[in-house]
Amino acid sequence: MTDLKLFKISDGAVSELPSRAIVLEKHLQQLMESNMEAMFGVRLVASEHSTGKIHRGRIDSLGLDENNSPVIFEYKRSTNENVINQGLFYLDWLVDHRGDFEKIVAQRLGSAASTQVDWEAPRLVCVANDFTRYDEYAVRQIDRNVELVRYRHFNSDLISIELVTTTSAEPTATARKAVATVAKTITGRGSSVSDLLSRASPDIQRLYEKYEAFALGLGDDVVKNTRNNYFAFRRIKNFACVEVHPSSGNLLIYLKVDPPSVELTEGFTRDVRNIGHFGTGELELRVTPETPWEAVESLTLRSYESS
Repeated sequence: MTDLKLFKISDGAVSELPSRAIVLEKHLQQLMESNMEAMFGVRLVASEHSTGKIHRGRIDSLGLDENNSPVIFEYKRSTNENVINQGLFYLDWLVDHRGDFEKIVAQRLGSAASTQVDWEAPRLVCVANDFTRYDEYAVRQIDRNVELVRYRHFNSDLISIELVTTTSAEPTATARKAVATVAKTITGRGSSVSDLLSRASPDIQRLYEKYEAFALGLGDDVVKNTRNNYFAFRRIKNFACVEVHPSSGNLLIYLKVDPPSVELTEGFTRDVRNIGHFGTGELELRVTPETPWEAVESLTLRSYESS
């Protein structure tokens, strides 16, 4: 059971706001779908999507996340509902019906979005008012990208979401090759971020390893995903995206930090709200072995705490 407690502060005193573990009804699913990008960093593609006469299923919500990965949302409406197994069934169906999904993306988000779908790491997000310890144990045994998200209602106008458990799987060689081929066609770049890191100087490799260790060490809920052009670090949403530039001898790190809230320093921080780049984030850090590490950690922590 969740131990999350919320308190209201009034005149120096606190009072606990009672929470409700209500059954996730249709109106709450609709609320989450209407606000999916704000809550989960996912663009809604379809609601109650039928898997056809043969599979005879209905996927609660389909989306496309910040890294252009397909996402399935399944909502657990009763304590005895095996939403994890059901979601895994739909995840396999989705991978086998890529063309159908891309057509839906084109209809909902446009043809440009459909050409950028990244099949390297499709995800399953299970949402419930609570999970059992057996649910959490089962997910940790699965070599798939699965997240358990708990929600709670506080009063009538407050809702919380909490990432309970997350697991990630390494993409297959076939998936990596397919994604790299598509990315090369779109971007004209033939080298993946992993290739670029392997060709970088030892100093840059150590710098990236230092940053990765710091980002992953921020919490047990942090997941690293390797995309073709960048490394993404996320909780429920991305909080850092890292590009490797061997020829320039630096890392470019993109954070979800509001640029006007930062005193920008030439050669280190840059406002990229109106500048195209891979990954997500409005603040760019140009990091070299000489960059003050405390500043990198401080800004990354800010992004992590807001993700």
